[in-house]
Amino acid sequence: RLAVLGGGIVGAGSLLALGQITAVWQLYVVYCLYGVGFAAAGLVTVTTVVTRWFHRRRAMAISVASTGLSVGGVFITPAAKWFVDEQTLQGAAPWLALVFFIGTVVPGWFLLKSDPADSGFLPDGEPVAPGASAMVLSGTPFAVAMRSRFFLAVTVGYILSLGSQVGGIQQLVKLAEERTTATTAAFATLALAVTSIIARLVGGKVFPRFALGRVIAVLSFLQMIALAGLALSYNTLVFFAFILLFGATVGNILMLQPLLIAERFGVREYPKLFGRTQFFSVVGVAGGPWLLGWLHDIAGGYETAYLVAAGLSLTGVFVFYLGGPAENTSDHTEG
Repeated sequence: RLAVLGGGIVGAGSLLALGQITAVWQLYVVYCLYGVGFAAAGLVTVTTVVTRWFHRRRAMAISVASTGLSVGGVFITPAAKWFVDEQTLQGAAPWLALVFFIGTVVPGWFLLKSDPADSGFLPDGEPVAPGASAMVLSGTPFAVAMRSRFFLAVTVGYILSLGSQVGGIQQLVKLAEERTTATTAAFATLALAVTSIIARLVGGKVFPRFALGRVIAVLSFLQMIALAGLALSYNTLVFFAFILLFGATVGNILMLQPLLIAERFGVREYPKLFGRTQFFSVVGVAGGPWLLGWLHDIAGGYETAYLVAAGLSLTGVFVFYLGGPAENTSDHTEG
């Protein structure tokens, strides 16, 4: 809870300062501060709270919580762009800061509880029996988890999978403009985001019935098909069919990352373990868009770039498969 509150304040202050920038070095400083605030109030902290509160329906809870990323992309991002265009960055920055503050600090203060025990509950909203002792968090010891094949496979697999995914998303508008029209290209991003939301909610309901290690491998394989299809499609209808398939994998691959870590290693060391794998995933998130843009420039088109992205996603399939089952809890201890 304190992390969310602190992150919300730092993030809102950074957005407020963004409108007062007069030099390039100030931009870097403000973005670094915003990165700190966003990280503190973002996915690692929120999914930590969710994994503590929900055990039986954890997948559905994480899918709902992470859906805010896509909903924000559909509604807030276009609105913010329009507002900046109308008011300039200096005029819009205070309002963007206010929206960030209201969206993080206000619910963090009034609604967020770090642990169900703080409200007199067990996970999943079960009441605490009178006289019962406090629940002890269980999980794999941090050092053991860091050395495990599963942690290495998930970390490397997500570098490959998210690298190809984020690269494909970042370059999608330009690809769509080359293959269709500017209006159709704008609609492509909306279709991708909406499909991501719907598929993530469906996945949160369905995926717990299957072995999660195999689910992520299948999703990475489907993402490979979508990226290869986008690389080779010039017919508008076929192109959009692959966008919808891509959107379905985007939402669920992102949702499964915290779920895999929580399922395999438990709740006790979850924040540190998920934070580590998120840290390494940045290599893919930052490198994917650069790689696809560079391949576009040297090849003179997006066909090669998206085929390489498909190859990265396919490599991720084998890496995920080698990680083994997420349901193995033999090394869990209480502490």
